[in-house]
Amino acid sequence: MKFKIDDLTVYFPYEFIYPEQYEYMLELKRALDAKGHCLLEMPTGTGKTITLLSLITSYQLKHQKMGKLIYCTRTVHEMEKVLDELRTLQAYQEKELGKEAKMMALGLSSRKNLCIHPQVSGEGSRESVDAGCRKLTASWVRAIAVDNPNVETCGFFEGYERDGANALLPQGVYTLHDLRTFGRQKGWCPYFLARHMIQFANVVVYNYQYLLDPKVSGIISREMEKECVVVFDEAHNIDNVCIEALSVNIRQQTLDGATRNLSKVTQLIEK
Repeated sequence: MKFKIDDLTVYFPYEFIYPEQYEYMLELKRALDAKGHCLLEMPTGTGKTITLLSLITSYQLKHQKMGKLIYCTRTVHEMEKVLDELRTLQAYQEKELGKEAKMMALGLSSRKNLCIHPQVSGEGSRESVDAGCRKLTASWVRAIAVDNPNVETCGFFEGYERDGANALLPQGVYTLHDLRTFGRQKGWCPYFLARHMIQFANVVVYNYQYLLDPKVSGIISREMEKECVVVFDEAHNIDNVCIEALSVNIRQQTLDGATRNLSKVTQLIEK
């Protein structure tokens, strides 16, 4: 169904809308009009995600200069659910508007969730996958491999790099599974392809850490626009995410070593 909120045509992919959803949209539109912040609460099971997506993407259709929608979720499972809902919505918008409703939307996650290298992707932990990836894609490794065919590199990364500016996704909505499938078909690394494509995307869905963790946000922010609409889904978890992102675990062994080194420095100064 489609309906008006003030001067905005809202495209909503279902035949019935709850009163809570409509009220939610009213408040959200006021926040977008004011270019401000908005804190919203909605009962569980009343379609919060599709409400947000419908109103904001409809707003994007009307205001072509509006920035990206950055939709932050807590887990990969929630990320995939958002993208599934977005695919349903996009199909409805395209049915109503044709090519005008085409969009680029994708999920961005860690190497562990996007790697398709036969050996590296089988590593158990995220840290192991990251290390295995860097071992095959580091610039100095690739430089040595030019003259030494015995040095192993990642064929998917090389394929992505080789195609350069032509390594692009067609318009559409891409889950993590879609990105891995597309990467295998084209011979391109899905992780680096996704990072490259966020600059062209209308909607990007990723984990809270990509905005809240300084170790990660500095990498991603270089590929984003300055002005975006940011949604934190399940925002009551943000405090825990911030605590985790800005916390450091220190072993007693590390403290003991630091104490010994400090003692040595103090002795040298005293001499």
